[in-house]
Parts: sequence; structure tokens; C-alpha cells
Amino acid sequence: MPRSKGSVTIHDVARAAGVSVSTVSRVLNDKDDVAIDTYEQVKQVISELGYTSSLAAKSMRSRKTNVIGLVMPDVGDSFSVEVMKGVNQAIAQFGYDLIMYTGGDASASSWPAREQKYISLLNGSITDGVVIVAPYALTFPTTYPVVAVDHHPGDTNFPAVVSTNREGALAIMEYLIQLGHRRIGYVGGRSDLQSGIRRYQGYVDALQQADIPVNPELVQEGNFTIDVGYRCGQHLLNLPERPTAIFAANDQSAFGVIRAAHEMGLKIPDDVSIVGFDNIPETAYFLPGGLTTVDQSVRQMGLAATEMLVKLIKGEALAETIYKVPTRLVVRGSCRAV
Repeated sequence: MPRSKGSVTIHDVARAAGVSVSTVSRVLNDKDDVAIDTYEQVKQVISELGYTSSLAAKSMRSRKTNVIGLVMPDVGDSFSVEVMKGVNQAIAQFGYDLIMYTGGDASASSWPAREQKYISLLNGSITDGVVIVAPYALTFPTTYPVVAVDHHPGDTNFPAVVSTNREGALAIMEYLIQLGHRRIGYVGGRSDLQSGIRRYQGYVDALQQADIPVNPELVQEGNFTIDVGYRCGQHLLNLPERPTAIFAANDQSAFGVIRAAHEMGLKIPDDVSIVGFDNIPETAYFLPGGLTTVDQSVRQMGLAATEMLVKLIKGEALAETIYKVPTRLVVRGSCRAV
């Protein structure tokens, strides 16, 4: 019975090519001391037999796999997808492969421990380093490089890429205030992430700069998801005196608020103005005229995180451990003057 492709070994390749196992190994590791004719012959046999070397075995030999890991809480989330596009762009640029782990349900209490498990499993054996998106865990049991996209406030043991969250929140609040809004609701994000904290700070700072009191009844604690955004939107829009505008800390939360408004028969922006944060692709067509939001170049964040990771893998020092991506206000049709 012929061997299946999955069971082809390096010894089979050597025998078919008429060379030693060490020569095949040197071809697999792109050594430059193999004659061109021999190199091409071995590569042809590898292709014909469908041989693939084990990443783990390769790592044991060279201490490198040329693979980058990506760990994210939910692959279906548009923010995560945009980050992944940036990572994908980077690995093509640097010649790395990519392996991804996702939890499927980031709200589960077990997710921080699973993050740590995935990092421990991947780093140094299957991958040379890992990019992790919006981590829940504070530390990771690895001596190999880890770079986060968004991160916890305070000290962590890994570098990160973030946006200028406070400045972006200030810009969108100043825009609403210029339109005449004074009663502005807020749907927050994850309070354990720098982005959630800094966006709320921008909301508060903008109100204070405009001499508008911060009203606790207008502030709802969210978690960056549509479902919680929907519940927060229901609460705000059912207040005896509802807000004239609502700032949701990310676009997904804004979509939830919009759903709540539609179910109540409210028109946007005629009855209430709504803004988000992220500028994921759906914002351009989610409403007639689109959703006003803050662009934080999510794809660029994934690209920058991977560039940082590759530097660390190569043993190079980072110019800064926190890399900030600038934000910009994107005005569409979801707001009007009052």
C-alpha cells in the first residue's frame, strides 16, 4: 500500500531524491551550502511526495518556526476581523505564516485562563511570538514575545498597540456639543481595557470643558458588544427625559443602541443622534447616510502589532512599548443639530 501524504517522512524524501537526510534538512532550512541542482531536485521531490515538516520538530532544531500566533476572543467580531487583516498584511510582508486561536465566547469566565493556556501552548513551540487582541489576562506564562492590540491599564509584562482613545472621544463629543447637544448619553466599553477607560475619560473631559455637568443617569456600563449596547440603549431611551444624543464607546455597541431606537419607533437622527467608535466597515452603510464614528485605523493596529512582534522575535529593541495609532472623526448622517 502506498504511503499517504501525511505519513511521508524526511527519510522518504532523501531516498527518492538520492541524497542524505542531512541534505534534505538543509534544504528545508534554506541553507545556502547546497548545490543549486541538488536544492531544486530535493524541492521537486518534496512537492511530488507532499512532504511537510513538523513545526514542533523544526522549532526544536532551529528554535524558530517562522510562524506567528494570533489569539482573539471572537473571530466573528468586526473589530477582530479588521485586526486580523492587518496581521495578515504584515506576515505577507515579513514572510511568516499565521496560526489563529479564538475562544468563540469571550464573555465566559474561563476566557482569561484559556488565553493563558493558548499562549503557553503556542509560544516557543508552534509559534515564534503571539499577537493577542483585547486580552483579559494580565500576564502570560511565556518568555517568548507577546504583543497586545489594546491592553489593560497600568503595568503589564507585554507591549501593546492602542489608539489615541481619549482624543478620539473628545473629538466626537466636541462635535455633538457644537451641534447643540447638552444631554448626551454614554454607553461604555470594557472597564478593564485602556480603550474603555480612556474613551470614558474623553466623554467626561468634554462635558467639563463645556461646563455641562456629568449626569450619572446618562452613563451606562457596556462591554463593547451589540447585545449589551442594545440593553443600555433601551435604558437610556426609556428615561423620562431621554438624551438627544448617545455616544457608544464602539460601533458594535452603537449598533445595539440603534436597534433599540428602531424598536421604539425612533428615527435617527431626527429623534436621537447616535455616534460610535472604531469605524469598522459596516458603519458606512448601517444607516441611511452611515454612522458618525471615530476612525482608529484598526487594520493599522494589527499591522503595527505584528511589526513590533517581528522586531522582538529578531531580538531588536522597541523604540516604545506602547505604540499609539492616531484617531480621526468621521462625520456621516447619524447626527443632527438641536
